[in-house]
Amino acid sequence: MTEIATRPSPRTHPGALGGIRVVEMGFAAAGPLVGKYLANFGAEVIRLESRLAADVFRTTYPPFKDGVVGPDRAAMFAFYNDGKRSATLNLKNPNGVALARALIRTADVFVESFTPGTVARLGLGAETLRADNPGLIVLSSCNQGQTGPHAFHPGYGSQLSALAGFVQLLGETDSTPVLLYGPYIDYVAVGYGAIALLAALERRKRTAVGCTIDLSQYEAGLQFLTPTILEFAANGRIPGRAGNADAVAAPHGVYRCAGLDRWVALSVWADGEWRALRALMGIDGPSTAAARRLGRVELDERISKWTASRDRDLVVKLLRSEGIHAAPVLSISELFTDSQLAHRAMWPAVTHPTIGEMRLMAPPFRLSATPSVQERPGPTLGADNDHVFGEILGLSLDERRTLERDGVFE
Repeated sequence: MTEIATRPSPRTHPGALGGIRVVEMGFAAAGPLVGKYLANFGAEVIRLESRLAADVFRTTYPPFKDGVVGPDRAAMFAFYNDGKRSATLNLKNPNGVALARALIRTADVFVESFTPGTVARLGLGAETLRADNPGLIVLSSCNQGQTGPHAFHPGYGSQLSALAGFVQLLGETDSTPVLLYGPYIDYVAVGYGAIALLAALERRKRTAVGCTIDLSQYEAGLQFLTPTILEFAANGRIPGRAGNADAVAAPHGVYRCAGLDRWVALSVWADGEWRALRALMGIDGPSTAAARRLGRVELDERISKWTASRDRDLVVKLLRSEGIHAAPVLSISELFTDSQLAHRAMWPAVTHPTIGEMRLMAPPFRLSATPSVQERPGPTLGADNDHVFGEILGLSLDERRTLERDGVFE
């Protein structure tokens, strides 16, 4: 009798996407975060990886447990891939490609986020996979889409933010442009990728036919620049850098408070709010927003003088009591103790086999009947090889040992 792997499968939950299987070949954040959200709502998401070329989140980006670099010590990977399974394959080995195709034949969705043509050269292009499995939905997420004169240009989120015009808008008028935090557009593209997959799954319910989704992260980022794009389209005006100034609100900025690196952000949108702020701070200034914007530098200095001697949280309390839009500038550590996020269960605690206790990040939306579940951190490398190749694909233990010996599971 053929011996099949009997290692217990991780517990699953009947989420909104229960019964959906996703095979993912991702890189960093843009593709894998789509898979994370699908897993959080019940899909079985299998991350296909290689020991020979591990994801940069496993090998490059800190923090690592105790500062020691290792694929199973990477908190970044564990944080962004919770709820998934991990299986390893050497896709430079024909047997590895054959197993990948066999696995994808059992899937509803295939997600990849490499340079255009990469998976096709491995024998896993969308046309090939959908010929094997006509109901398959393929999501390809890359910098600038699968086609066009710049589709093959390499780059990370910083370059995409520059291409999309964000960087040109950030910074002071007389200074250089300012880069956005890290791969900002990657995270924008994730939302559009998840929405596109849900739409494709809904369409497949009606037609029983899959499809291929070509997601350009560059174009996803442009959606967040609509006001400035319209300003040029409608008026021919090219918006430029203006520091913290706003086209409507005045004052509008971030002001230092008492203590080390403590700040408050505030904005005034109506003349009544300005009168309240002026009375509270005991400052004078022009009554109209247009005039206040012209005297922005001097006005900011007056507000800064008032906030600098006061506790940040007290400043926020005073401003809000007068109906003024204000918020503290929180440090990263304060996010984990924020009462609103705690109430919303934003940071579920789990235990990683190598890292130990750690926090995950819940999705930013809640479903009443099928809430998200974060029970497991991102998997250790190859943790689910027995389940994937034994239970799903039906390979015997002897067959798997032979493939292991031949380097197929590298």
